[in-house]
Amino acid sequence: MAGQATARRGAGQAGKSGPSGPRRPGAGRPRLRPPARRRLLLILATAVVLGAALVWVLYGSAWLRVERVEITGTEVLTPAEVEAAAAVPVGSPLVSVDTGAIEARLLRKLPRLDSVEVSRSWPHGIALDVTERKPVLLMKKGANFTEVDAKGVRFATVAKAPAHVPLLDVNPDSTASLRRFPADALVREAVKVAGELPSPVAKDTRLVRVTSYDSVSLELSRGRTVLWGSDEEGELKARTLVALMKAAPRARYFDVSAPTAPAASGS
Repeated sequence: MAGQATARRGAGQAGKSGPSGPRRPGAGRPRLRPPARRRLLLILATAVVLGAALVWVLYGSAWLRVERVEITGTEVLTPAEVEAAAAVPVGSPLVSVDTGAIEARLLRKLPRLDSVEVSRSWPHGIALDVTERKPVLLMKKGANFTEVDAKGVRFATVAKAPAHVPLLDVNPDSTASLRRFPADALVREAVKVAGELPSPVAKDTRLVRVTSYDSVSLELSRGRTVLWGSDEEGELKARTLVALMKAAPRARYFDVSAPTAPAASGS
């Protein structure tokens, strides 16, 4: 009896294990044949070599290094001034040059610059395309002039006034007005008005005077004066002023502060 029981247990275990015996880990997975394995290893080795070669070309070789700086867009500034302020690392790998740092450096060192675009000019150059600020008004500062751009930024002091750029006279009529509208706000108001002037009037404008937020006046050539008011309805005021000057060419005083009811007087 004991022999028969043992035989049955043995037969049951053999049935569970199968004819080939216990299943080994990994059994049944597809195996790479030797040629396929060699091809895979070759591809991996080639990729590593190419990657290392690329890194060496970009960083280690003398082929792709900064050799020149190309500058465009200068008007008042000279290319030499821009290049000196940019401090481009000539001789460094072109790929490692920090273009953002160069841009920030230029804007910090040269307030005359409004914007800078820095790019790599492969295989050996760095290109700097700069845009300078344009003065729309001048503020007297001793014997010199401070240039103010269309954003109200005072960006440079020059000894000679640029042609066809009017002077700005900020002279608040009371301390209460100055407390309500600081000098910088009044300068921005004057800049807005200057930007809205029609071209023929802008060329003849010699002085922009601001005494309060809503009291901006212009002094033109030939002793003419324009009361502009605030910067509101600027386009309508510009059109009205042009029409008024055509209708009264000998007038010396023009009021467009209320553009729907303009006035002209004097001759």
